[in-house]
Amino acid sequence: MVSSRCKSAGLMTAPGQEPTCAIPSGYVRFVPKFAQRIGSTRSASPKATLAKLSNRLQRADSLRFQSRFAGIMKPPRRRFLHLVAGAVALPAVPHFAWAQTYPTRPVRIIVPYPPGGAPDIVARLMGQWISDRLGQQFIIENRPGAGGNIGTEAAVRAPSDGYTLLYVVTANAISPALFDKLNFSFIRDIAPVAGVLRVPNLVSVTPSLPVETIPELIAFAKANPGKLNFGAPTAGTILLAGELFKMMTGVNIVHVPYGGGGGQAITDLLTGRMQVSFDIMPATIEYVRAGKLRALAVTTATRSPALPDIPPMGDFVPGYEASSWHGIGVPKNTPADIVEKLNNEINAVLADPKVIARLAELGGVPMPMTPVQFGQFVANETEKWAKVVRFAAIKSE
Repeated sequence: MVSSRCKSAGLMTAPGQEPTCAIPSGYVRFVPKFAQRIGSTRSASPKATLAKLSNRLQRADSLRFQSRFAGIMKPPRRRFLHLVAGAVALPAVPHFAWAQTYPTRPVRIIVPYPPGGAPDIVARLMGQWISDRLGQQFIIENRPGAGGNIGTEAAVRAPSDGYTLLYVVTANAISPALFDKLNFSFIRDIAPVAGVLRVPNLVSVTPSLPVETIPELIAFAKANPGKLNFGAPTAGTILLAGELFKMMTGVNIVHVPYGGGGGQAITDLLTGRMQVSFDIMPATIEYVRAGKLRALAVTTATRSPALPDIPPMGDFVPGYEASSWHGIGVPKNTPADIVEKLNNEINAVLADPKVIARLAELGGVPMPMTPVQFGQFVANETEKWAKVVRFAAIKSE
């Protein structure tokens, strides 16, 4: 018997022969439409009819395959979003595994200042201490120039893979107010990792100046406006510490600009050509201990262990704080687990009693922070120093 599907397709055999259905069962459902399109199959030979049907069925099969393929190539919005989410999530596993073994090769620390200065000295110590813990070299690369901006930009342009660190200092919070056309934004382009240390500046005077306390210095300066001077480079913490003092006390002490690291300003202070200094503690502490300079105050909010008998400026000028500080940053988009590992290792180093003692010899105290805390600290410093720059009308040269 011929099935109803075969009959409806118009499949006929020669008289006296048993009808058969040669159409594969998977395609039978398409036959009626094809039979209608090719016309009456009764007037055509069975062979011709089957040939036409076969061509139609192959075309339908191709269209069906294309439709399914198009469904893969053009997924609906929900499916696309799932694919994107999956693609974003995939790197998390490799990054986590990477952080477990990080670092697998030497890491460079860009110091945006020349060798021999306080940032370079402390960065080299930190690099060695971290190397001892992680078993890889942390190599110092000095990239001085443009108030630290050349080295900072080099770090900004480096790959975000954890193998380039930036040694961050106070100048990084000052530069945005001084330089109008930087090719980067420090807060946007550098991710905070950890604080390292805070170093007080030391307010000291030449021994020939008849003042022994901060109130006496303020009174003398007000009685002799414009006759006292202090030496400092044209940008940086030393200059701004002096300008902050002037802003908060209303005195007129003249800034004398010095190039380089300000070493000549210390020489002139020792000889009496300069009367007042707001220099960082490591630059003047030995002269204070030797009696060649007279220390009046440290610029931090609390006393310094290095000079415990010297009061903080805040005791006489409430709210004054102008310490230098150091920290570590990385290019933005560095994996968070790498940042976390570096933060943990740096904070562990800073908790070591031997490290604390060594930093104290340099006049500094550890400044352990989480990445979030360090980022907020830098933002606050940037805002504070911008006000001082505007007050003093300081311009970059």
